[in-house]
Amino acid sequence: MPDALKRSPLGLLIVVIVALASPSNAQTGETFNIVLAGGRVLDPETRLDAVRNVGIRGDRIDAISEGALRGDVIVDVSGLVVAPGFIDLHAHGQSNEANVYQARDGVTTALELEGGVGDVTSFFNRRRGDSILNFGASVAHDFSRVWAMPDRATETARLEEMFASESEGAAEIEEIMSALARTGYDPIDRQAIGGLRERFERGLRAGGLGLGVPHQYYPGADHDEIFRVFQMAAEWDVPIYTHVRSMEVEAFQEVIANAAMTGAPLHIVHVNSMSLGNLPTVLDMIAAAQRRGMDISTEAYPYTAASTGIGSAIFDDGWQEKLGISYGDIQWEDTGERLTEETFKKYRAEGGTVIIHVMKPEWIELAMRTPFVMVASDGMPYAPGAHPRSAGTFSRFLGYYVRELEIMPLLEALSKVSLMPARRLEKFAPAMARKGRIQVGSDADITVFAPGRIIDTATFEEDLSFAEGIEHVLVNGTFVVRDGNTVEDARPGRPVLGKMYAGE
Repeated sequence: MPDALKRSPLGLLIVVIVALASPSNAQTGETFNIVLAGGRVLDPETRLDAVRNVGIRGDRIDAISEGALRGDVIVDVSGLVVAPGFIDLHAHGQSNEANVYQARDGVTTALELEGGVGDVTSFFNRRRGDSILNFGASVAHDFSRVWAMPDRATETARLEEMFASESEGAAEIEEIMSALARTGYDPIDRQAIGGLRERFERGLRAGGLGLGVPHQYYPGADHDEIFRVFQMAAEWDVPIYTHVRSMEVEAFQEVIANAAMTGAPLHIVHVNSMSLGNLPTVLDMIAAAQRRGMDISTEAYPYTAASTGIGSAIFDDGWQEKLGISYGDIQWEDTGERLTEETFKKYRAEGGTVIIHVMKPEWIELAMRTPFVMVASDGMPYAPGAHPRSAGTFSRFLGYYVRELEIMPLLEALSKVSLMPARRLEKFAPAMARKGRIQVGSDADITVFAPGRIIDTATFEEDLSFAEGIEHVLVNGTFVVRDGNTVEDARPGRPVLGKMYAGE
């Protein structure tokens, strides 16, 4: 229509008639299962940032409309942001107790990629059909190497038994960690590399999303062994998710060099806590590798403290000098107390989880500001005094860093918690191509939040508490959070399976 006609009374009449004649959901009688009405829809991939109505049918987004939509359930989300569900690449809490806190933080998919799981088949069997969130895992290098050691049959049998257990209690987790720690200083015989390969391949065919290689926890894995693992990952074209060998620059050089030599896809976990004061150098190294076309990515969490087992190799002799901290910077998870030399020795003998106050705020802000750094929680298994990142990572990032510090626009920030993680995995996990987006045909994994109120509430001193401002969370088209409350007994989570999955 010519512009002059558009501006004329006749042109306006034609526009009105066409609009009235155009079929809409309301006029055709089409009804969706759920309609999210009147929210600010943000899609990081298409850059959509507008008020829209979202129609959900089954487990997919079926309409995104400026016009009204008819639904069996219509939820008024005006004034709220409708975003892709947050994807956490680094979630050790793989239980519904942990999922509740993650869902209240806006997470719809929580993956165990850093350490992976020892028995991928048992992991999926345990969670399938009874999970609040979507779930998946890498294949654990630490257990796979123990399995491949011919003289470790007793430890292997006990670990297999625990992996097949239906529970994920603190006692079982601690026993698994202790058993792995006992073998962590042992080198693997070169004749056992074939067994390591066999175990990896078994886990990948069971749906594993790559190889989890946190080799700081098992110093017995020398440079040759790690290089062979990279060669295997390159052959299968699956990612390595690594917690590098130490908090030194050369640890990053090791894995980046291995990735360059073999072509293995590489993801470096929690770059903040592994780099410490070397963070600017390490980020520049990763950026340089990306510019040269390497398939390398990284993540960080928005807190200044780390958390791990007190019995781990991180606390071997010399830890104070390596980390630049002392006993009083270590906090016992169970009580919240700061340690002394005496209590450190006591708890290290007993085993358990600690919180390590080791980072500076400016390091965390740098990581959050860096465009290629994704946000991931490193959330711990559920425990009353667990690290607050287990309950507030994404709300803290969006509330404190994005809203209060204004480090980046909201649409860009949402990409770091949804689209970027989805894209990182979609080549290796086909289902991820439908996640991290608010588009017709995408999975209905959706987080609806109040941009002016979203914030974390959990602290290092108190028990875990829910984040604020997360109003609704849908996983595969089913509410797991509704009107700011947990939906009891909702279990819509599905497995995220790797490309080598061979079926049941």
